[in-house]
Amino acid sequence: MPSSAGCDTLVTVADDELAGRAFAAARAGNADELSALVKGGVPVDLRTAAGDSLIMLAAYHGHAEAVSTLVKLGADADSPNDHGQTPLAGAVFKASDDVVRALLDGGADPFSGSPSAVDTARMFGRLELLALFERKG
Repeated sequence: MPSSAGCDTLVTVADDELAGRAFAAARAGNADELSALVKGGVPVDLRTAAGDSLIMLAAYHGHAEAVSTLVKLGADADSPNDHGQTPLAGAVFKASDDVVRALLDGGADPFSGSPSAVDTARMFGRLELLALFERKG
């Protein structure tokens, strides 16, 4: 008869597999799979070892629909990674304007993080985003 320690190991392997699927879905922008995984029990604010949340991965890889889906499921649109970077600052850096809008619609604060989305927009001369942030702020 297997011990409970063996059972725990199986659960850990299954959890790691689900986490890997969630991270891959976020990077690929697979909103339907993200929704199914979160509804199936994967934490909506699950993080990689580097502290990148699912919404950070989706935002950084330019997937506005996945970002919107995660926001609707309760993801924290301002959740910084271990370096203090927010999904919004990442989207500004990557020039993903549709992701910027999805994050703002989801309540992201352009002044949070280090550097903030405002700082990043200034750094890259994104004056139209600065005006948008001012209207949202």
